[in-house]
Amino acid sequence: MAESDGKRPDGEGPAPSPYVVRDAEAFARNLARAVEQGGRALAAYLKPHEEGKPAELIAEATAEVVKTLGRIGEYWTSDPSRLMEAQTRLFASYFTIWQNAISAVGSAGASSAANSGDRRFNDPDWNENPMFSALKQLYLATTSWAEELVEEADDVDEPTRQKARFYLKQINNALSPTNFVLTNPEVLKITASSNAENLVRGMSMLADDVAAGKGLLLPRQSDMSAFKLGKNLATTPGKVVFQNELCQLIQYKQTAESAWKRPLLIVPPWINKFYVLDLTPEKSMIRWLVEQGHTVFVVSWVNPDARHADKGFEHYMREGILAALDAIKKATGEKQVNAVGYCVGGTLLAITLGYLAAGDKDGRIASATLLTAQVDFEFSGDLKVFADADHVASIEAEMKRAGYLEGSKMATAFNLLRSNDLIWPYVVNDYLKGKEPLPFDLLYWNADATRMPCANHSFYLRNCYLENNLSHGRVTIGGRRIDLSKVTIPIYNLATREDHIAPAKSVFIGCSSFGGPVRFVLTGSGHIAGVVNPPDRHKYQYWTGGRPTGSLDEWLKNAREHPGSWWEDWEAWLERLDNTRIKRRRRPGGGKLKPIEDAPGSYVKARAEPNQRSEPASL
Repeated sequence: MAESDGKRPDGEGPAPSPYVVRDAEAFARNLARAVEQGGRALAAYLKPHEEGKPAELIAEATAEVVKTLGRIGEYWTSDPSRLMEAQTRLFASYFTIWQNAISAVGSAGASSAANSGDRRFNDPDWNENPMFSALKQLYLATTSWAEELVEEADDVDEPTRQKARFYLKQINNALSPTNFVLTNPEVLKITASSNAENLVRGMSMLADDVAAGKGLLLPRQSDMSAFKLGKNLATTPGKVVFQNELCQLIQYKQTAESAWKRPLLIVPPWINKFYVLDLTPEKSMIRWLVEQGHTVFVVSWVNPDARHADKGFEHYMREGILAALDAIKKATGEKQVNAVGYCVGGTLLAITLGYLAAGDKDGRIASATLLTAQVDFEFSGDLKVFADADHVASIEAEMKRAGYLEGSKMATAFNLLRSNDLIWPYVVNDYLKGKEPLPFDLLYWNADATRMPCANHSFYLRNCYLENNLSHGRVTIGGRRIDLSKVTIPIYNLATREDHIAPAKSVFIGCSSFGGPVRFVLTGSGHIAGVVNPPDRHKYQYWTGGRPTGSLDEWLKNAREHPGSWWEDWEAWLERLDNTRIKRRRRPGGGKLKPIEDAPGSYVKARAEPNQRSEPASL
């Protein structure tokens, strides 16, 4: 950047512009190399499209976007006066921006435009340079205007409006001037100073990533070579003490002198891998639980392939949770456990509770903790965009061809929920700035995608997102109707305030589905950071309050805010239920189950796409 007074550091004349190329010959050479690498990226994109199937999927998605936004357009174009009013509103904002830009020229390049906390526009020139300031304001004014059109379209039903919001957000995020070389001042300065070497590196990475994604773009979010399971991630000592076709069961080695008598079973989602709860040692929830004296068992789901196509929710219940309960009883001699279900693992746990309540009532699960888990899906957020009848039918047809849904498809859907955090910053960093991403354990885990077996995923989409059957008692598993009101054990129900996957409102409403006492707790942050929040980090906060009745907003008015992590509140809740302690259990398996291999086991190491460029030099 130039000095603030516009002079060279030595005081001899004006400082050179940071946007001027220093070596025209090197710049031209590198630009040609970047174009060559761009051609390689285009070839990698076109190769899988020669069969036509990816192109068909893209055409279907595009048609859905056009149809949805067309409904919004119909409302405004059906009344000329209404359309004129909307256009006048937009042009008035453009005129104001234009006037401000003209007045800023000649005034030392200063601008009073606020940055509004948008991290995309952190470079000082977005405010100090009149041209870039005007460009930013034009973009923000246009996107805000478009969002208002969606909200003010009176004749549009709410499901269509929700889809329109989501699609428009993706379009707005994609068209941000920060995403293009010629309209991003930071990228322009890097390009000038490096004589376009950044674009050569960026286009090379783009070609590699498109090839790895088999025609789909999967931006690298972390240095994948920096991590290895069992070495610097998922390092809490333990043993796999049981396995079947669908899962492994890990028992962790106890380190505290005394142990909780009642074991703890964790059921993670199969949409992602369990080691989000066992990242680096300082972030590991599993390690913290072991240090508190819990005998921790964790289900590690298989990364399914075509052999598992017919595995449905009942299989995941029987071969996952119920099989784990049998194994825990053998390993510890205990008849009861405290069970924890995370995300869809919590939905499966709730279904299992309903199944047990409808049948033998064996009481093997003494308490249940649901972490960002939904049982009522009426307000399940933007993921419902991917779960209308047409989408579900399309996904089912795709799954039937292979027997499963590719992990990259689910990863892309989740990334789109927060595209300004999980997609576009990496597009800019990787392909425009030409920088390799830094090592980040959570983003390494995020890129370690898992497949979805056909029967299981179809059941989930239809019974939960599409028809919302679970909370209304319309789900049948193993010949038993699941009625959650029959579940009377104590439940700790955790939601996170900024969750895009299991919105807090949705989790809160689900509390009323159960027939026993429910402790609802709300934490700060989102689906992952709000859950994986060790006490010694002193981050975020959580709210506790009365019974979860009425609306979430009403509950929050009388809730009490606490600084830091919710983990200790949960620990105190468990202690109130049963704080009986025994001598620590020294051997995983307890001599009854023979350890199979060291934690984290082999199932978690199977990657969804073996040829994916994120395969480390060996997750």
